[in-house]
Amino acid sequence: MEIFSVRSSQSLLFKNSQNNAKSSKTEDIGIDAGAAASAIFKVEDNRVEGPDFAAMSPSELRSHARQSYDTGGIDQNTFAAISEPLPMHAIDVQGNVIDLTAITDGTLFNFRDYYENQLQIAMSIGDSDSLKTLKSIVNFLNA
Repeated sequence: MEIFSVRSSQSLLFKNSQNNAKSSKTEDIGIDAGAAASAIFKVEDNRVEGPDFAAMSPSELRSHARQSYDTGGIDQNTFAAISEPLPMHAIDVQGNVIDLTAITDGTLFNFRDYYENQLQIAMSIGDSDSLKTLKSIVNFLNA
């Protein structure tokens, strides 16, 4: 078994290949000045303002929350609440039970609506401890 370096094997293939054995005269190369002048270089700006919390997995949410916590964007209580796993069931604003058992770390989920609903429920109940944390979470998701 012989071992050739990449450089030597490429040059051997180039020399031995019938397709690559064409002469490299500059006469064959034509430059159309009109076409080159009319070409426009355009960079599309596809930047998104921020992450889409309406379609994000729990692991992505934790990652964004961790970055925000590390930079001082959110406090420790908010980070801890976001990092907690979702409950198996939740209640929406209308009082319907929502089954969250199918949500895994890789499943996309609408966290913005979920936490806004939980905030409205906490406001209607008057739970001041949850209210402060949920307001902080909703502010983080809407920022």
